[in-house]
Amino acid sequence: MAKSTKENRKEEILEAGLEVFAEKGYYNATTAQVAEKAAISQPYVFRFFKTKEELFIAALDRAFERILQTFKNVEAKPYQLVAKMIEAYEELSELHPNEIAVQVIGVSVTEKPIQDIAKKGLSQIRRYTLERFKAAGVKDAEREASTFLARGMLCNISYFLDLPELIDGKGK
Repeated sequence: MAKSTKENRKEEILEAGLEVFAEKGYYNATTAQVAEKAAISQPYVFRFFKTKEELFIAALDRAFERILQTFKNVEAKPYQLVAKMIEAYEELSELHPNEIAVQVIGVSVTEKPIQDIAKKGLSQIRRYTLERFKAAGVKDAEREASTFLARGMLCNISYFLDLPELIDGKGK
């Protein structure tokens, strides 16, 4: 029972971290703010995450895991695959907006350990998308995968900046 309580507490801290990082950014967020959001003491945060960087890395990794799992959960006929994956990502963006913000923030942070996680996450998503597109017989799968990822990043930036006119069919 104690282990599940400990796991729950770590999960609460991670979710609080996602929210604080999404709102404040990496450099302006503090572990004290995360602790306050999780309704715990700051030293308790450090029982699970030794540094703010370690907490951010876990949050960024969570964001990429959720995106990848979202794409893996898409069931579609080959000719519907790209559209269904876009729909799934849009739904994910609405359900987990903090992950979208943390992903945008993560690719802009210059610390190597964070850049490494951003590279790993984006590479995994690209690799999975390309394999899935090839398996579905998507014509010119390489180009389609790159376009798909570029559009996803554009959607993230549009959302993060609250600039909907960056995306076709939205805005003014």
